[in-house]
Amino acid sequence: MTEKFIPLRIAGVGYSVPDSVITNDDLKKLYDTSDEWIYTRTGIRERRVVSGNENAVDLGFRAAEKALAKSGINPEELDLIIAASSAPPQLYPAIACHIQSRLNINNIPAFDITAACSGLIYGLQIARGFIASGIYKKILIVATDNNSRLLDWTDRGSSILFGDGAGAMVVTASEDGVDDIISIDIKADGSIGKFITLSLSGQNCPLVEPCENESQYIKMNGKEVYKFVVRILPDFIVNMIEKAGLKADDIDYLIPHQANQRIIEAVQNRLGYSDEKVISNIKYYGNTSAASVPIALAEGVEKGTIKLGSKAILCGFGAGMTWGGAIVRLREGIC
Repeated sequence: MTEKFIPLRIAGVGYSVPDSVITNDDLKKLYDTSDEWIYTRTGIRERRVVSGNENAVDLGFRAAEKALAKSGINPEELDLIIAASSAPPQLYPAIACHIQSRLNINNIPAFDITAACSGLIYGLQIARGFIASGIYKKILIVATDNNSRLLDWTDRGSSILFGDGAGAMVVTASEDGVDDIISIDIKADGSIGKFITLSLSGQNCPLVEPCENESQYIKMNGKEVYKFVVRILPDFIVNMIEKAGLKADDIDYLIPHQANQRIIEAVQNRLGYSDEKVISNIKYYGNTSAASVPIALAEGVEKGTIKLGSKAILCGFGAGMTWGGAIVRLREGIC
């Protein structure tokens, strides 16, 4: 007997970014650089960063509140919370557990996943499995990062790239039988995980030989990451569209991870898309890691650059190395 597949509906999206803005000109106070040097290489002019005790939990909670409000779902109706983060402020309690507490709910599962900048896509695939099987009906996915606290601010090569922020999505069982996920796929290649790393501090038991202490900053081989992404991502997206029985022209919007404007343009050129079909906000936020895709989605809908009643490709890539994509329906009312 074949189990019934329950389709998924994207019910609401929301985002949150810190108030503090650091421009390229501000970074000249830290090292030798210029707005032109940064912008021509990355497409970034400014980024938002946490200040004081603000962290990824605060950002994620605010994004979650907005997504829930748009969905019309009360927190106590949720069956599960999934949080995705490249670098959580704590390994435990999980960000998802913190957000659950701030939403004043309990007795539902809440856990974090680490898929770096592919986190939203990975979380969406996990949520889809739970909903399709009938285990859960209403799930909150939060993707949030405060990378600015984990950067070596004397390293021009990495610190110019990142910003902080959060995005959230509420997904439910679809009551009309229409699946808002047309196609989804996630991948990983751990053999090249060395391209982006973030080590934790620690020491061995004093009764054994001491271990070597690693740097606790984000380290990235930007050239290798760039070469990997422009080789893998465009064909990955084209193949996903074809497997879904669609053509590139059937997609209304490309909403990619905001890592580098040149990477976004490489995918755009491969698909032959006009600028109006490609959502890019890297100029104002930099690379917000796991939060990147949902921020671009939620802000685009909020500002009207993404029209609802449309189809979009969400795609991300990041440390691991991980990558993934989803072709989704964006219905009226999600933001």
